This record gives sequence, C-alpha cells and structure tokens, in this order.
Amino acid sequence: MPVDVLIRPFLKELDFEQALADLLPQHGWETQVIKNPTEEVLIKNWAAIIYNNNRDMNRLGDFPLTDTEMQQIMTQVDNLKNPYEVNKFINGGKVMIKRDNQDDKINYGKEVYLTIFNASEIRAGQSVYQIVRQPKFQTKHPLASSRRGDMMLLINGMPIIHIELKRSGVDVTQAVNQIKRYAHEGVFSRGIFSLIQIFVAMTPEKTLYFANPGESKNFSPSFYFHWADFNNEEVHDWKRIGANLLSIPMVHQMVGYYTIADDKDETLKVLRSYQYFATTKIWERVRETNWDDHMHKGGYIWHTTGSGKTMTSFKSAQLIAKANDADKVVFLLDRIELSTQSADEYRGFANADDNVLDTEDTRNLIRVLESDEKDECLIVTSIQKMSRINAASNIPQSTINKINKKRVVFIVDECHRSVTGSGKDSGSGMLLTIKNTFPRAILFGFTGTPIFEQNARGEITTSVIFGDELHKYTLAHGIPDGNVLGFDPYREDTFQEHDIREAVALRAVDAESFEEIEKDKEKVEIYNKIMTETDMLKIEDEAKSLYQSESHHMAVMNKIVEERPMLSHNGKFHAILATKNIPEAIEYYHLFKEHYPEYNVTAIFDDSIDNNGGGEYKEDAILEILDDYNKKFDTTFQQSTYAKYKKDVAKRLAHKMPYQHLEKDKQLDMLIVVTQMLTGYDSKWVNTLYVDKLLQYVDVIQAFSRTNRLFGPDKPFGIIKYFTRPNRMKKNIDDALELYVDQPLLVFTDKLEANLERINQAYVTIEQLFKAEGIEYFATLPQAEASKKMFAKEFCKMTKKLEAAKMQGFLWEKTEYEFQHTNGWVTLKMLLDEQTYKILLARYRELFTKTKGGGEEEDVVYQLEAYITETGTGTIDAEYINSKFIKFVKNLYTSGPGSDHVKAAQAELHNAFASLNQRDQRTAQRILHDIESGDLRLSPGKTIYDYILDYQKRECDQQVYTLSEATGMNIAKLKELISKDTIEQNINEQGRFDELIRTIDKDKAVDFLKKVTGQDTPKRFVITNMSSIVRRFILDPVNRAKIIYAYQNEESLLDVNIPDELPEKEEQQETLERQQQREESNKLSTDEMIENVRELVKKDLRKINGMPLTKDVVSSFFKILTTNTIPSVDGVGIDIYKAMDELFRRKKVDFVDKHVNSGNLSVKFEVYLKKIYYMIHGDELKPTEEGKNVTLANCIFAFPCLKKLKWSTKETEQKLSSYLDVIRNNRNTSDGNGAHSSYLLSEQQLDDNIKAFTTLYLYVTGMCLNEIKVKYHV
Repeated sequence: MPVDVLIRPFLKELDFEQALADLLPQHGWETQVIKNPTEEVLIKNWAAIIYNNNRDMNRLGDFPLTDTEMQQIMTQVDNLKNPYEVNKFINGGKVMIKRDNQDDKINYGKEVYLTIFNASEIRAGQSVYQIVRQPKFQTKHPLASSRRGDMMLLINGMPIIHIELKRSGVDVTQAVNQIKRYAHEGVFSRGIFSLIQIFVAMTPEKTLYFANPGESKNFSPSFYFHWADFNNEEVHDWKRIGANLLSIPMVHQMVGYYTIADDKDETLKVLRSYQYFATTKIWERVRETNWDDHMHKGGYIWHTTGSGKTMTSFKSAQLIAKANDADKVVFLLDRIELSTQSADEYRGFANADDNVLDTEDTRNLIRVLESDEKDECLIVTSIQKMSRINAASNIPQSTINKINKKRVVFIVDECHRSVTGSGKDSGSGMLLTIKNTFPRAILFGFTGTPIFEQNARGEITTSVIFGDELHKYTLAHGIPDGNVLGFDPYREDTFQEHDIREAVALRAVDAESFEEIEKDKEKVEIYNKIMTETDMLKIEDEAKSLYQSESHHMAVMNKIVEERPMLSHNGKFHAILATKNIPEAIEYYHLFKEHYPEYNVTAIFDDSIDNNGGGEYKEDAILEILDDYNKKFDTTFQQSTYAKYKKDVAKRLAHKMPYQHLEKDKQLDMLIVVTQMLTGYDSKWVNTLYVDKLLQYVDVIQAFSRTNRLFGPDKPFGIIKYFTRPNRMKKNIDDALELYVDQPLLVFTDKLEANLERINQAYVTIEQLFKAEGIEYFATLPQAEASKKMFAKEFCKMTKKLEAAKMQGFLWEKTEYEFQHTNGWVTLKMLLDEQTYKILLARYRELFTKTKGGGEEEDVVYQLEAYITETGTGTIDAEYINSKFIKFVKNLYTSGPGSDHVKAAQAELHNAFASLNQRDQRTAQRILHDIESGDLRLSPGKTIYDYILDYQKRECDQQVYTLSEATGMNIAKLKELISKDTIEQNINEQGRFDELIRTIDKDKAVDFLKKVTGQDTPKRFVITNMSSIVRRFILDPVNRAKIIYAYQNEESLLDVNIPDELPEKEEQQETLERQQQREESNKLSTDEMIENVRELVKKDLRKINGMPLTKDVVSSFFKILTTNTIPSVDGVGIDIYKAMDELFRRKKVDFVDKHVNSGNLSVKFEVYLKKIYYMIHGDELKPTEEGKNVTLANCIFAFPCLKKLKWSTKETEQKLSSYLDVIRNNRNTSDGNGAHSSYLLSEQQLDDNIKAFTTLYLYVTGMCLNEIKVKYHV
C-alpha cells in the first residue's frame, strides 16, 4: 500500500514527539505528561501508584511504601534475567514485600502481596495510564554519558512501551537502531527500564513494533512487525497508529493478552496484527455463544502456512480459558502432527498458571474432560482419540452426557486434513463423529488451505464443518510482509515434447516406429493428429508410464545432483523429494545409494505392512533404510521404533535439539517422501522441494510451503522443481494459486533474467549518481544527501537481487547470459563485476560510520540492511587489489611509464583502490608515484597492504618526531603509547599518560599551541591544553595528521579551517622546456655509447678463442642492427638499438628504464638470432617439426657457438652459458611477464642482467662475424 500523501510531514523530531503526546490522551492516556524524568523519579511515581492501588488494611493501609520497601521490589526486578521473566512477573499481577514501615502496626514485619497489574482491569478499576517524554537513561559504563529516550508509556507506573521517533524522511530502521544502541548500552537491562515489554519505532509515515528481545545481539528484523488493519492493509499514518496500536485498551491488552513468554527458548513474543484479529474474532464468537443453542458454529481461520497458526490458536485458547468463557478448550491434532509437535509446543507458550494437559490414552482423556478442576481446562489430544469417545466405542452414555453439559471448545490445527476422505475413519468422518457426540461444543479450525467447493472432490468443505471464515491472511499477504518466503518454481523436462507425443502416437496406432504405418493412411492420420493437434495436457495424461520409467528416474536424480551444490549453498540447506508412491520412493532411495553413496539421503513413508502382496518388498526396504541410517548417524532404530526414527529425521532436518550444531557429514542432504512431511512440517533449513508427482490444490500449497520458512539472506525464496507431466502440473499450480491467493503473481519470485536486469538497472542508477558529482571509480561517497539516500536504496535493492540471482545460477565469472523468448534468444550482458560490487559495499558501509564535528552522532537517513552492514565487515578482497598492483608494476617495468598498457593497468588499480578508506587511498597513490620515479624498489613477499602500512608507520614516526621536537616531549614514551593498543579507556593505565605530559617543555609548548590554535596560552594552562591535543594525537591518526598540518602551515588552525581531506604536498611541476633540457644534459654521444658497451663486454669476450677485437665486434653489431634483410626480422634492430641507446647513451639510467630495456634485450634475443641466421644462410630458420613455431631452443641449437656452451668446461664459456640460462629462465618464471625478468629484481640484479644480455648479443655477433661479412658489409 502506498503511503498516504495526506500524512502530515514533520521536519523536526521534537515536533513529531509533541504531536504524538497531544494525540494519545484522546485515546485513553492521561493528559498530564511526565517530562525529563530520571529513573529515581519514575521509581517514586511507581511507588505512589502501588500505594494508591493497595490501600486496604491487610496490605499497605494508610502507610506509604518506605524507600527500603520499594528497594525490595526493585531488587526483585533486577533479579529478572530477561524480558521473558519480566513478562511473567508483570502478568503474575502481584509482588511480595516484607513490611518495614513501623507506622503500620497491623502489617509490620509481615509479608504482604501488592497488586501491580490486572490484565482484565482495562480502563477500569485501579489501572493508571501515563505518558513520559524524554526519560533520562544512565548507561552501564560509568564513563559514558547519559542518554534520553523519546517517549514511554506506563501502565500502573511500569514502563511498558518504549517509543523511538524519527522525523519525516528518515528511514524507520534508524529508530530501531537507536533502540538497539540503547539495549547495547544496557539501558533496558536493569532497574525500572527493564520492565519494557514492547518497542515501537516510528516515523510519521512508518511504524514497526516488536517484543523486547533483551540483549542487542538478539535484535532481528524478522521480528519487526508493521501494524495492519483487519484486511491486512498496512497502517502508515501515525495518527491511526496512535488511535489503534498505541491506544487504551490495545496497549493494556497487548501486555496482558497478546504477548507470549515462550518457555522453549525463554524469549518474549508479541502477536502480529493478523494474529491479534484472528484471536479476537474467536474469543468474541465464544463470548457471544448461546451454549444451549445446538445450531451454532465456530468458524475457521485461514492463515497461510508459516504465519504462526500454532501460536495464534494457543493464544485464543488461553484467553478463552482465563476469561472462564469455556470449561474445556481442546486442541485437536492429527496423529502425524503429534509425532513431531506435541503438547510441549503449547506448554512453551503457556504462563506459569496455565496447565496444558497431554492425554496418553482415551481413558485419561475422558478423565480430564469430566473433571471440574479449573487447572484442567487446556487439553491437547488427537482427533483419533477424541473420536473414540462415543457410544459405539462402548463409552457410557452417562459419561458422554456429563462431558456434553460442559462448555467445550475444540480448536483443530491444520484442519484441512480433518475434512478430507470419506468413511468414519477418515478425517471428516472422525470430526463428524465428534460433532455429533458433542453437539453443544464449538469447533474452530486453523488452516492455510481451506477446502472449498472447487476443490472438495466430493468431500465436505471447511465451512460446512466449522462455519464461516473469521479471518484471512494468505500467501499474498505473508510474502510481501516478509513473514514467509516466495517461491521460485521450475518445470524440468525429462523428455522432449516431440518424444512424448511420438510415444503416445505410436501407442495409439499400435506400432513401434512410423515406418510400420507410413502406408496405412488411417493410422498416419491418427499419428499426425496426435503429433500436431492434440493438447499437450491430454498427451501427458496418456504418457503416464513414461514418468514411471527408469530413464525418467535417472534424469531426475542426475538433475538433483547436478544442481545441489548451488541450490544447497554447498550443503547448508536441505531438500525434500516427493514421489508418487512407496515403490517409487524406494527405487529413488536405491538409485541414490548406488550412484551417489556420498549423499546423505533417507526416506519416510507409511510403515504399515499388510498381506495384499508386496509387503515383503516394503518391509525389506524399511529395514534397509533403518540400517543405513543407523550406520550413517550412529543411531539404533528398529522396525518397532519406526515412529521414533521419523521423529529423529524430522529433528535432524530442522536442526532441532539435539541436532542444532551438526557437522555436514551428519546432516541430511535430502529426504524422500510420498505424502508424509509435505504438510504441517516446518524447517527453515529446507529450501528445495523436488516434486515427481502430480499435486492439486491443497497439496500444492502445503507441499510448496515446506520451503518458505524465513532463514536469512542465503535463502531468498523456496525453490520448487517439478518433473512429472510438467504441463499438467503447471496447470495444477495455477489452479491452486487462483483458489488460495488473491494475487497469484505475488507468490513467485522474479526469474534470473528479471533479477539480472534489475541488478543492471540499479547499477546504472548508482553509476549516474556518482558521475553526476564527478566521482571516478566510486572512490568516495556523493556529497548530496539526496544522492546518498538514493545510493543506499539502490544498493540494498541490488544486493537482494544478487542474493536471489546466485541461487538461480548467476556467477561473477560469467558476464553474458542467454534467455529464450517467444521470438528468439536474447543476450543479457552484466554491467556489474565482483570488484565493483565490493567497492560499492565499502561506500555503503561508510554511510553508517560518518559523524558530525565534535563526535555528535549524525541523524542517519539511509535505509539500513543489517545483514549487509554487519556481515563480512572488512572482507574486501585484498588479493584482488594486490593482483592489480602487481599487474601495474609488471606493465610499468615492461613497457615503461605512459604506455597504453600502463595506463590501462593504472585505471584498474585506481578502481580497486576505491575500496580502501580515504587515508589508505592517499598512501597508495604515494606508493605508485614512488614506484614510477624509481624511489621505491619492491621486495619479495610484500603486498600493497604491507607498503601502505610501512608508509603510514614512517609517516607516524615523522609526526611523533615533529611533535616531540616542537614540545620537548619524551619521544620514547610517546612512541610507546601510540604503538600499543591504546584506547580512551586505558590511555592513562598506571599513570602512563600523565607521566608523558610531565615531560613537556612549557616554553616550547607555548609556541606550539600558538601555531596550532592561533591563540596565546598562559603557562598555567599549557598542561591542560596540551593534554587535550596529545590525547587526540595518540588516539586518532586523522587528528594526528591535522595537528601536525596545523603546526606546519601558518594559515591553518586546528578545529577552525583544516579541511577533512588534507591536501597532498604539492610537487614542483617541471616545464616541458626544463624537462627537455634535463634529458639533453643526460645524453652522451654515439661514440661514448659504443665505448660504454665495449667496456662492459671486453673482459668476457677477449678470452674467447676466435673472437675478433671487441672494438670491431661492437661496431659491427650496431651496423647489423640497421642492415636490411627481410621484414620479419628487420624490426628487431630498431628495438634493440633503442634499448642500447637508453642503457648506454645516458650519464644516469633510472631504475624503471633499466627494468624496461633489460627486459626488451631479453625478449628480442631470439629474433636477433633469426636475423643473424638469415644473414649467414640466406634463408629463414625452420622449426624442427613441421607446423610448429620456431622456438628459442631452435635458435640456440642453430648456432654452434651457443650450442656448445652448455657442455663447455672453460670458465669463460661457462659464464656465457649462465647468461643464456637467465634468458631461458625469464620465460618460465611466475614472477616474470612473458619473457621479461621478475619485477622484484634489485638494481644490482638488473645491472647483472644488462651485462649478461649485452655480452650474449656481442658474443654471437663476434663468433658469426666472418660468415656475415661474406655477404654483408658490416
């Protein structure tokens, strides 16, 4: 429902608070508001009300509570461990004290019981309803500042509801977060504020309410409810919330009637609005009943599966019993349900004074039904037991008459089961027996799937047995409300449609193949009609046997196994396979056991064995299944304990005690069933249902709903895969939804294509938001508040779609997807990659870490998704960033600064850096600058993060040195405080901070404070002022930088005009003319270059036999580089000459140039050898194998002077062999880039490589020079 445009907006929170305080007195609350009270004030207020409500002479008389008596009460409150116990305390209604007021002569020294709450005294008797504004909270930490809440509602002086308000435009989750923060600080864990039962988070346009969960870690969005009207339309307008949810009698009823202290997990629960309306309707109908009119009916509650029907039914029964509106309230459950959900479930919801009776047998059931004891009112039994109480079962008529005189209410859970079948032993037969035996009783049914005339199939409809519909809450309400999940159904075709048609067509003409009938015109006509005209639904109906074949079963099994890793989140979730019958369930069990024994699969079906044939097969299968289960899971079940085995399977599949923390090898991967467990069974750990049978109406909704219990972001929907007769099953699904869901489309989640399109749309919107403010690579958040809000909204939307898409087959590695439409295939290309998503995640988190100046928390107005912001913090992919860093360095050292490869790698790296915080980004940019200038040489094993930490540590050391020099402070003590895990709470541990401050030189500090703050500081205030600044310097790196910046920049003052983002130190930009002059001054002449080469190689070459003079070899080498031969090798001359020029024709060669040009010499050596070979032989070098490329090894073996080096024993030639190994190894190193050297080489290693490569060029040239001169003038 869209927000009502007529809702008055409030731009200030206080205005909204005032308006709500003015409204509530119109709906039952006192007009006098208690403003700004401390806890002590509220305790005194409670004491006064207790006194006024207990003035009779046997309790307090005319003598008020003393402080010590009130302290007795507060001690009892403080001893309550959690909201669950608090609820029991309040609804207990009384508190005991021992009177110590000596003026009370009657009761002094006696224990007296004082009334504090009466659930039935609504707007009557002693009930007092007060409004509190701006209560003052003291947090649990003694050093923390106090807090102020917005509003509280008190009943009889007890704070029952805490309301947190936010102005218009602020997302309501921020009010929830404020409550959670108070809970974390211990505000609601002690004293009078621990009595809070319900929290309400409100904006003028949106309200959430939820039971007090206790500790902040227990807060869960799954239990934040909106308030809706009777028709399940959400109430947005704050005035309607005030008039309904926050009104008297509603608040009084909420605490007294509509909260549940659940014994199972000792938590406090509160009913949702639809549960409230259902409970109220049942209670009203019972109160209106004329018990002597035998024509009355109760009615039924249609609440979807997973919506909490059990809790609703119990609360209805409890209220009827407590109000004495019935003598007996009997829960009737089917025996299948009793196997997994017994009276313990109901006892968990009961109060201390509720006695929920289980009945072991019919005799015990009769006893409690006959009983007149008040504490034997709530009974849990099975329909089977109850139906046996009749004259036909030899029960005395006097017993039946006695029970029938009582006011009996029957509440039937999952009542769709009780109206199915025919005959006295069917569900409907047993229920009719009960109705006929006890005609004065009222029957109420709870179901997610009522039986209507459309799907009755000759059976009795729900309304015939129970009466009219009292309240409805369908899947179309539950899914948008977030109370249950939607479904993602897929048809899975195990046969092609053409093959199915052909099988049916050939069977119709009694043939094995078309060739048998092609000459029979009549049969061909029948065949063609079936192949082209007959409706596919009819075809499938005729092809039932295909879906019972082994090939079908194998296809189903293989499909399940193929998809399970993805659908199960690698074993986190479990599946159910629903089969047509017991033999098929057994066959599937055997198939999985044979082909995939590593899967933990078991089966459950009816274990009754009859003598009609086939009993031995079924019995053998049960024994085999039990034996396998016992071996896998260390259990000892036997055929006689099959019922316990089923219960164990149910618990294991639901991770219920004792299986809450199972290892994966002790979990079930899949359960095979026929009908059992497809209705009434709840497990949030089941996310997939495989259906290999036809389901209709009730069975469709019930079976599908086994997958739709809420879990978390890993389970965005329930997955349904159906195999048997998929066209017929699709029609059955449509029919069921049309009957049971007001808006069927709301039940299904988007498919993969739609989810991917929405991801792209959200990404485009986000990208435009950032680009509009000139932000590249999403490096920072937009400045505009509207843009931040839109980004938060779109990012949350995109993330939810991503979670869903991952379950449907989306992979980050896959960038294009194809989808079939009626007019062909459509290709969808993803615009978002994984790293960009992680960067956006980092920006999103930053929305919730920003604060205003002075530490005041900002009023965050963004939509918050807790699982995004609280899960995986700090998990940005460091390996990804480091890989981009290495790629950039390799490209820099390969192709040099300014190349296209470097620019591309740098762009990717900047994109990756955007996921870092602002400080780390600035440090990373300095690192890149130093690498490009050659000032930083990389070390093995260090990542970009290591360099960032190194740089920041050096920066911190420099800041510490600067502060110490400027103030005379002891540098060792200052370093020690900064280097340890110092926080505000331990900064002065053992007086270490005070000791540091005492080392300050006051004369220096005066000058320092003048530069930093711009103010003259008298010496008597120096220590105080310096203490504040030094504390900031130690605790916060950002403040540290700002303090030093203010000290070093005269125009900047701390906390006055220093920008949040400190500017980098400006480097003097070199003019183009200056750069050219510098480069020219660094150059040498060509003769000097040749001489440098000669000097480098002469020592190695002069010892080689047959080597010409080194001077002649060098001269000829440069001539060969410029000699024309053939195009495929001549280009190498230019590359080698350029490398030689950069390395030997310069006075100073920088580190990066040495990397680039030594790498080029290594790479081009192979091509140079090819050129020399051509100059000698007049032909190109051929590979050793036809069709292969010429390799470096081919080239080496083509030159005897190189080939012999490996085996030579001469020292000089062994050295040349080692040079050749360097070139070979460059091609194989993981640190290298192609044929280039490792990017981790030191400068000395680079110099050694340059010498090695240059010497090899000159060695080959010299050894081949005489042969070359025969053909070329060099």
